[in-house]
Amino acid sequence: MTTMTSSARPFLNRRLAEFGTTIFAEMSALAVATGSINLGQGFPDTDGPEEIREAAVRALRDGRGNQYPPGPGVPELRTAIAAHQQRRYALSYDPDREVLVTAGATEAIAATLLALLEPGDEVIAFEPYYDSYAACIAMAGGTRVPVTLRPHEGSFRLDLDELRAAVTPRTRLLLINTPHNPTGTVLTRDELTAIAQLAVERDLLVVTDEVYEHLVFDDAGHLPLASFPGMRERTVSIGSAGKTFSFTGWKVGWVTSTPNLVTAVRSAKQFLTYVASGPFQYAVAEALTLPDSYFEAFRADMLAKRDLLSAGLRDAGFEVFTPSGTYFITTDIRPLGETDGFAFCRSLPERAGVVAIPNAVFYDHREEGAPFVRFAFCKRTEVLTDATERLRKAFAHR
Repeated sequence: MTTMTSSARPFLNRRLAEFGTTIFAEMSALAVATGSINLGQGFPDTDGPEEIREAAVRALRDGRGNQYPPGPGVPELRTAIAAHQQRRYALSYDPDREVLVTAGATEAIAATLLALLEPGDEVIAFEPYYDSYAACIAMAGGTRVPVTLRPHEGSFRLDLDELRAAVTPRTRLLLINTPHNPTGTVLTRDELTAIAQLAVERDLLVVTDEVYEHLVFDDAGHLPLASFPGMRERTVSIGSAGKTFSFTGWKVGWVTSTPNLVTAVRSAKQFLTYVASGPFQYAVAEALTLPDSYFEAFRADMLAKRDLLSAGLRDAGFEVFTPSGTYFITTDIRPLGETDGFAFCRSLPERAGVVAIPNAVFYDHREEGAPFVRFAFCKRTEVLTDATERLRKAFAHR
């Protein structure tokens, strides 16, 4: 029996009408259906450190976190997050008033934007951008204003003049992602200085997505925007355990900021998940105290995998934009005689037995991203080697 409604109005809220099933779900399903190597969705194919996994098991057995944890997060984790920020970046945060644990960085982004935006507020974000940004801005009733990163001398770069021109009296905040997914761009000290000066000059809030902070491949390392002059009091910094410790399913993220901003974000967050990931919070608290050698080895491993996949993609005929951070490589398919990233990615499993993501899904200006395709290299070395051999076989002799 079919249930009818008395209204012809669509079921889905009009703010979300433009957002269907994510490309990640579509392409991952295609990988399973075709038996292809999935270099699309950014999840590792091995677990992180055994001692951290065992820390989660201990917490479960000891009854820590099996019931609702405290709303702001367990004290041990909030203290570890504050210590991590102090040790690595000389940023001082009060674990009781300036740290909030979230259900991954995705909830942190959602809660922050829901808390800080009023309908009609403009949010400037660098496109291409992670797809949840657009959806969260829409749910908050905000208006997204994309500033496009464009290829320049082998990487995607920010046009600071374009950024300045995008700011209007309606601009509420800047949403910054560095290291940047999907392009792998890492904003330079000069670029971050200019962004900080603009935020102070125009009295803007800034939300920084820093989940790839431990995957910066040059010697400068990660530079948190909150550490720049005038930014500590206006920046909401977002971090995550999933990318750094290869436990993406645990969904443990966090926010650090001033007491007033954290209180605002917590007011929204409490009506989303309320709390999550209880036992895993205790394990992540231990993970954040791992010695520097862990973080150095993690970075070195991903750097080697970056270079392996980059070389294979070049050999297959792709133009490769070598990432300075993250675990993604953006390529240009035009040297292969292709121009449509969607069509290319949907045909790639049959042609090469590999799955990738079309970058156009990360753009408001779809034509800007049409020829670009993203590959993830957070996989085992033998999987990447197999993938590069498949790609070379499919395209190198065209």
